[in-house]
Amino acid sequence: MPSLTDRLKHAWNAFMNRDPPRSPHTFVDYGFSSSYKPDRPRLTRGNERTIITTIYNRIAVDCAAVTIKQVNLDDAGRYKSTVDSGLTNCLTLSANKDQTGRAFIQDTVLSLLDEGNIAIVPVDTDKDIRKVDKYDILSMRVGKVTEWHPDYVRVRLYNDRTGQYDEVMLPKRSVSIIENPFYSVMNEPNSVLQRLIRKLSLLDAIDEQSGAGKLDLIIQLPYTIKTQARRDQAELRKKDIEMQLAGSKYGIAYIDSTEHITQLNRSVDNNLLSQIEYLTNVLYSQLGITTSILDGTADEKTMLNYENHIIVPILSAIVDEMNRKFLTEKDRKKNQAVMFFRDPFKLVPISNLADIADKFTRNEIMSSNEIRQIAGLPPVDSELANQLRNKNLNATDGQTFASTTGEDSPTSEPSAPTEGTIPDSEVDAELEQKANSLTDEQLAEALEQMYPGVSIDELTDEQIAEAIRQYSPQ
Repeated sequence: MPSLTDRLKHAWNAFMNRDPPRSPHTFVDYGFSSSYKPDRPRLTRGNERTIITTIYNRIAVDCAAVTIKQVNLDDAGRYKSTVDSGLTNCLTLSANKDQTGRAFIQDTVLSLLDEGNIAIVPVDTDKDIRKVDKYDILSMRVGKVTEWHPDYVRVRLYNDRTGQYDEVMLPKRSVSIIENPFYSVMNEPNSVLQRLIRKLSLLDAIDEQSGAGKLDLIIQLPYTIKTQARRDQAELRKKDIEMQLAGSKYGIAYIDSTEHITQLNRSVDNNLLSQIEYLTNVLYSQLGITTSILDGTADEKTMLNYENHIIVPILSAIVDEMNRKFLTEKDRKKNQAVMFFRDPFKLVPISNLADIADKFTRNEIMSSNEIRQIAGLPPVDSELANQLRNKNLNATDGQTFASTTGEDSPTSEPSAPTEGTIPDSEVDAELEQKANSLTDEQLAEALEQMYPGVSIDELTDEQIAEAIRQYSPQ
């Protein structure tokens, strides 16, 4: 704990240590300001007012839960290690000064589903992306493509230095341009989703009209209105009733006994709602989702189908374009790639985890520490816990096992002894103490009693240990 002197010299308080100290009436220019987060993605074409927002957000959140990073591959194309690069830092930790890596992926997927085409732009790099192919990405953002050219695109991008959106012209070879894999279903002008959006807009318009406070009345007067004088008289009568309703505390008006009123705002049957239900079911079937996925009640098989048919195609489109634009040919020849990694155990019930852990460790697929990490437990500080080996079998002399720590595979330690094996001091101290207390003559006597006429060189360690365990001095 710092001393009182250090605290007095270096301590800081957000309300006390202002630089420079100022009164509430002093103006300091901090740049562009906004009452809401200006770089937050905002849906277009009225999507934010429909159930489509729920579908978009569910897919974006599930995609953001998947880890994406730049990795090294072995000669067989399998994951070997993670590359410590700016791209990995942007995808896993901080994409820019406003977004984490996960928030950036969510922004990317949400904008992709809404716009149909987006651009991932390296904003800060160590070299000019317009002049060189090899550079390290320090920050990146998602932008909307506003103009398409043969070799360039104009992108509308949030400028985190001014706090406003700017348009920049960038070469296609340096910008990841991603198209929605479900473009024909979601973004085509006459696609199922766009038709559903229009139907929902019509339903909203009808709801607004029914809740606008209009009475929609027809008043039958006791005289004809063929002449202009009668029309003027009818207009005065209508305004008189309007004034009565507007000026009454409870909305009450009176009419003559010869007048009749017909109300028009009765419910009229139409097939708009049935069309919306039909289009919703068609959209769900084409995308491969169900209502149980949106409300969180889907079982493991349903979620697996949803991830394979929606999440994987979207993430594959993102990482494929990053591999093509953000990695050079030299990087790819070095077996580097951008990959995404799904957690296969997040849908596994805790009751099945023990059986899965036994099968994965016994078949040398995962180590004990990797299983502990899935269960949320800290790793064990033991090399045995990092080895890929079947714990139910004893290791033979000189046998080695692969390690999951990324280091050279160490030589395996002697396997834990079972009954009948020579123990070490950490496994069976009592048997070791008994063996050390025996003299050479007593040891020879023990072996002769257990195995008469057999040389000690012909006995195994397990047989010698059993002879020591069974020996009782005379």
